[in-house]
Amino acid sequence: MGAGLTLVAALGLAALPAQAQQLPSFRNLVKKVVPAVVSIAVTESAAAAAADDGGDQGAEPTPADRHQKVFGAGSGFIIDPSGIIVTNDHVVGGASKITVSLADGTQLPAKILGVDQLTDIAVIKVTADKPLPYVSWGDSRQVEVGDWIMVAGNPFGLGNTVTAGIISARGRDIMSGPFDDFLQLDAPINPGNSGGPAFDLNGGVVGVDTAIISPTGGSVGIGFAIPSEIAEGVVSVLEQHGHLDRGWLGVGLADDDSGDGVRVTMVEATGPAGHSGLRAGDRILSVDARKVDTALGLIRAVAEIHPGQRAHVSFSRHGRVFAANVTIGLRPETQSE
Repeated sequence: MGAGLTLVAALGLAALPAQAQQLPSFRNLVKKVVPAVVSIAVTESAAAAAADDGGDQGAEPTPADRHQKVFGAGSGFIIDPSGIIVTNDHVVGGASKITVSLADGTQLPAKILGVDQLTDIAVIKVTADKPLPYVSWGDSRQVEVGDWIMVAGNPFGLGNTVTAGIISARGRDIMSGPFDDFLQLDAPINPGNSGGPAFDLNGGVVGVDTAIISPTGGSVGIGFAIPSEIAEGVVSVLEQHGHLDRGWLGVGLADDDSGDGVRVTMVEATGPAGHSGLRAGDRILSVDARKVDTALGLIRAVAEIHPGQRAHVSFSRHGRVFAANVTIGLRPETQSE
């Protein structure tokens, strides 16, 4: 190697344009959005915490157990200057007391407006004596694998912390629930980041940080966020109504490659599909003209229909195509589709 050959040239970077050699600075983005990111401290009884974790189901908690307190920490972000905050259900669900710390150190009590366990989203509210800084939703449908992302939150209870990385994958199903459709991020996410925002470079929230996969309990570069295309709609309903009603057919489903549509493996006789004449072995082809080819796609299509509404379901049986008008039911907390 000649004496005049620089390290940059030796690494093969000399031919790259100047803009490709310079990584972006997030300083302006941090100044813009971090004032709206909050830290959340929760208190709950030991009995409630044990119930959340499965607990010792054979043991009745003693009076002393019921009064013991368990503390937890998480993150959130303000979406309205009146004090509306988005976080995870697993951060605040079951809490007897919630304290929100703003970026300027102000601490405020919070109340739960609504939670949705199936998407792990919660909406809480604080009351302040002035309008609060807030952030807006971005469009997760516009972010692609390889795009920059910035995460902000309260890892390990340290307070406002930002990390950066890229979108590693889209549409991840980590088997945490029937509506898994996560963005995978390599920006470091650690315990305490749950409920915090993932921002695009314009400062829009494109994800709600919710989970990691790690053999150590800390970040190894595999984190997951609920995309804004899902979170925004759930948050809006929770803010207005405090709960989310989802549609339900009352069938068991299986994916296979033996034909079009989704195979029905079981029909609850007293459920919506049973009342409409569907049978095990049928293949559901579409719901309200929306083609379905996977069990997850069918579950989501039905879930978006408000209980009590009628849906046009197309299905095949022994090679013939039929249609049924099904009155969609209310999805139980834990149930087949």
